[in-house]
Amino acid sequence: MGFFVYIIYSGSRDSYYIGQTQDLEERLNQHNTGYFKNSHTHGTIDWKLVHSIHCSSRKQAVNIEIHIKRARKRKYLEDLQQYPEITQKLIIQYQDENQ
Repeated sequence: MGFFVYIIYSGSRDSYYIGQTQDLEERLNQHNTGYFKNSHTHGTIDWKLVHSIHCSSRKQAVNIEIHIKRARKRKYLEDLQQYPEITQKLIIQYQDENQ
């Protein structure tokens, strides 16, 4: 099945959120129904998936998630959506050594 790093966007907040999961559909539903009570996404119901990265392991997903969160730039999130080569470089950079 694999893991995914995902980026969701809320138009009403004009805000992005980055996370990782095994089930994208279920996780998006959780964000839009207030499942995560103390989360940045709580109280907003218009989150839309704007980008996802399929990862071969949870370790790879966590490392890519951390990398993206450390960038802390909206432009980087928008570039990830626009330029697939950035995503490919991240997958290679954080490839799990056990594969």
